[in-house]
Amino acid sequence: MESLYLVLIIILFALAISDLVVGVSNDAVNFLNAAVGAKATHFKWIMLIAALGVLIGATFSSGMMEVARKGIFHPQYFYFSEIIIIFLAVMITDVILLDLFNTFGMPTSTTVSIVFELLGAAVAVSIIKVTNDPNALELSQYINSAKALAIISGILLSVVVAFTMGAIIQYISRLIFSFDYEKRLKYFGSVWGGMAISAITYFILIKGAKGASFMSEEIKTYISSHAWLIILMSFVFWTIALQIINLFTKFNILKFIVMVGTFALAMAFAGNDLVNFIGVPLAGYESYRLFLADPSADPNHFLMTDLAGQIKTPTFFLLIAGLIMVITLWTSKKAKSVIKTSVDLGRQEEGDERFGSTLLARSIVRNSTNINRSIKSVLPQKMLDLLDRQFDQKPFIEKQKTLGTNAPAFDLIRASVTLVVASILIAFATSLKLPLSTTYVTFMVAMGTSLSDKAWGRESAVYRITGVISVIGGWFFTAFSAFVISFVVAYIIHLGSFAGILVLMAIVIFVVYRTHIIHRRKFEVIPPAGLSSVEKYSGRKIARQCTDNVSMVLGKISEILDLTTLGLTREKYKELKKAYKKVLEVNKETKILKDNVSHTISNLEENFIETGHYYVQVLDYLREIAHSITFITKPSLDHIDNNHKPLIDSQSKDLMELTGKIRVFITHIGNAINASDFNRIDSLIKDQQTILEFLDIVRKNQVKRIKANEVGTRNSMLYLNVLAETKNLLLQLINLIKAQRDFSEFILQNSKK
Repeated sequence: MESLYLVLIIILFALAISDLVVGVSNDAVNFLNAAVGAKATHFKWIMLIAALGVLIGATFSSGMMEVARKGIFHPQYFYFSEIIIIFLAVMITDVILLDLFNTFGMPTSTTVSIVFELLGAAVAVSIIKVTNDPNALELSQYINSAKALAIISGILLSVVVAFTMGAIIQYISRLIFSFDYEKRLKYFGSVWGGMAISAITYFILIKGAKGASFMSEEIKTYISSHAWLIILMSFVFWTIALQIINLFTKFNILKFIVMVGTFALAMAFAGNDLVNFIGVPLAGYESYRLFLADPSADPNHFLMTDLAGQIKTPTFFLLIAGLIMVITLWTSKKAKSVIKTSVDLGRQEEGDERFGSTLLARSIVRNSTNINRSIKSVLPQKMLDLLDRQFDQKPFIEKQKTLGTNAPAFDLIRASVTLVVASILIAFATSLKLPLSTTYVTFMVAMGTSLSDKAWGRESAVYRITGVISVIGGWFFTAFSAFVISFVVAYIIHLGSFAGILVLMAIVIFVVYRTHIIHRRKFEVIPPAGLSSVEKYSGRKIARQCTDNVSMVLGKISEILDLTTLGLTREKYKELKKAYKKVLEVNKETKILKDNVSHTISNLEENFIETGHYYVQVLDYLREIAHSITFITKPSLDHIDNNHKPLIDSQSKDLMELTGKIRVFITHIGNAINASDFNRIDSLIKDQQTILEFLDIVRKNQVKRIKANEVGTRNSMLYLNVLAETKNLLLQLINLIKAQRDFSEFILQNSKK
C-alpha cells in the first residue's frame, strides 16, 4: 500500500514540473510586459533580470504554501486517501487548463485556477463522504467557502481599481512629461525616479520579503510598523542619488525604473505565485510523510489533522522550483505568445488587430466617443490646445520610424507607470490582506495606461476593447472551468482508483501534445509579409518580399488543388480536411498582407511612393486567387462530409486531367515570377486559353450528363461550381503575373533614376 502511494506522490511531483512550465509560460506576462513592450534594453538582459528576480523570489515562498494545505478546505476532516485524490485532481486539472490558455496566448490567473481547483476537488470528495458515511459532517464544515468568495470579490475589485488607477496616473504623467519627455526628465527625472524606486522598494519589502524563511519576525514587524519611514528615506536617497548620477552621466532614469520594476514583479511572482504550482505537490509530500510516521495508519481512516498546523517548506524544493521556472522563462515559446497578446493590446500604433469586433465593444466605443465630444464642447479652447500638445504622438512616431525594427510598442514613460502603479496596488492590497491577483492588476494597469495614452484610437479601439473583454471573460471562465473539471476529475479518480489515474495521465499527455501542435500552427507560422510596420524600405525590398510571398502562395494553391481533386474524386475526407486547413492558412496570410498595406506604403522611401499602387494590385489578385480556391475546396469538403453521392468515373477523369493542366500552368507562372522572366507572358496566355478551351469541353460533358440523367442535382451544382471557380482562378493567375510584371518594371525604372 505504501509503495502505491509513493508512486502517486511521484506522479504529483511530475505534474508539478509540468505545472511550473505551463504556469510560468502564462504568468511571465505579469513582469515582462512593460520591459519587452518598451524595449527598455536588449531582450536577453530583460530575461536575465527577470530570471534573477524569479530565482530570488522562489526562496521567499515558504510562508505562502499554507493556502494549498488549508486555505480552501479543512484537512483535519479528510483521510489520507481522500487528500491524495484532491491533490491529484487539482494538479491534473491545472496542467490541462493553464496549457490551454497558453496555447491561445491568453493570460489568466494561476491563483484563481488553483483556488477553484482545490475547491472543486474538495467539494467532490466532501459530497462522496457525506453520501457514503452516515457519520459525516455537513458539507459546509469541510469547505472554507469564505476564501473562494474573497477571491471572486478580488477579481471584480482588481479589474476596476487597477484599470482606473492605471488610466489616471498615466494621464497625469503624460500631462507632465508629454511624448517628448527627454528635456523634462532633466528637471523632474530624479524626483520621478525617486518616487518610482521608493514605491517599488516598498513593494519588494511588503509583497516579496515578508515570506522569506531567513527573515526573523522582528525584522518583519519592524518593516510593517515603519513602512512610511522606509518609503520616505528611500525617496530622499534615490532622488539625490539619481540627480547626482544624471548630472555627470547619460544615465537613463526611465530604463533603470523599468528594469528595477521588472525585477520586483518577477520576484513577487515567484515568491507569491510559486504556491500555485508546487504548493499542492508539497502538501501531498507532507501528507505522505505524516502517513509514514504512523506504521499502523490506515490510509482510509488516517485523518490529516497535522496538515492543518505549521509546516516549513524545505528551501531545497524552492530552489529546484526556481531553477525550473528560470529555464522555462528562457525557453518557453508559449510565454512569448501570452506576452505578445498583452503587448499588442497596449501598443501605441494601430495595425493588424488579433481580436475582432463585438456589439459590446462597439457600444462602449460609440458611447465613449459621444461623452468625449460632450466634455470637449464645454472646455475652453486654450485648455484643449494644451492637452493636444501634451498628447501629441508625433515625437514617438518619429522615434519609431528612426528605430525601424527596434521600435518599441510604447515608450518608457508608460512602461514605468505600469510597473510603479502595479507595484503600489499589489503592495497596498497585501498590507490590507485583500486577495488581488498579480495577473489581474498588471494586465489591467497596462490596459488603463494604454487607454490614457490614446493608444486605443478610433481605428483600433473596438478591437482592443474586444480583446480586453475576451481576457477578462477568460478569467471568469478559469474559475468556472477549474471548479467543474477538478470536481469531475476527483470523482473519476474515486471511481477508477489507480487505473483511473493512469487514464487521466494519458489524457494530460495527449492534451499537452495536441496543444503544442496547435500552438505551433497558430503562432509560429511566420506571416508572409516579411516587413516591419515601422521600417523604412525601398521598392526593391518590397519587390523581393512580394515575389517571395507570391511564390509561397502559388505553391500552396497548387498543393491545395491537388488535395481537393484527390479528396473529391476518391471520397477521401481526410485529404479534403487537410486541403481546407491549408486554404484557411492561405486566406490568413493573404489577409495579413492586405491589412498591412497602409503601413507598407506609409513607410516607403520617397522615390518609391508610386510603387504602392502596383503592390496593392498584386495583393488584390492574390486575395482573389485565395477566394477562388476557397470556393473550390469548401463546397467539395461539405459534399463529402454530408455523404452525398460521389463523382462518377467520367467526371473524375475530366477533373483530374483539368487539375493536372492547371498544376503545370501554376508552376510555369511561379517560375516566370521567380526569374522575373515576363517575356513568357504571351506564351502563358496561350496556355491559359488552351486550358479554358478544355474547361469548356468539360463543362459541355457535364451538361450532357445532366440531360442524360446520369448525375443528381447536388452533384451537378458542385461540379459546375468547381468549374466556374477554376475559370476564375485561371483568369486571376494571368492578372497576377501581369501585375507582378508592371510592379517589377516600375521599380526597375525608378531604381535607375
